[in-house]
Amino acid sequence: MALAAAFTVAAFGALADPVGSFRVVGTNPDSGGTYQGTVTVSRNGETYRVVWDVAGTRYVGTGLGAVVENKRFLVGPADPADIAISIGYVSGNIFGMAMYFLQDDGTWEGVWTYGGSPKVAKETWYPR
Repeated sequence: MALAAAFTVAAFGALADPVGSFRVVGTNPDSGGTYQGTVTVSRNGETYRVVWDVAGTRYVGTGLGAVVENKRFLVGPADPADIAISIGYVSGNIFGMAMYFLQDDGTWEGVWTYGGSPKVAKETWYPR
């Protein structure tokens, strides 16, 4: 069952669906320094499998999709119409969460954090 959030979200174009391969550019929440890498998103049943490769470190996550319906933000099973993706991820002893939204230009912009951190950082996915 999808969960309704009380957000009003602008309409997005027909570029929805986070499945694909992307170039990643982001900032580190601790140092503020930038990093680059890749991320691959695939559908795995009702969830997304998300794999980042940043500076030789692999992060693996599971995500839920989200759509806008009747001016409500609905989170639920992975679907090609998704305009947002929420992800929990791990790499060794590190874990965290992230949320990304489709932009009009086809990029995905979001924020992420890792377990125990009081900070968030930005990350953008560019289609490859």
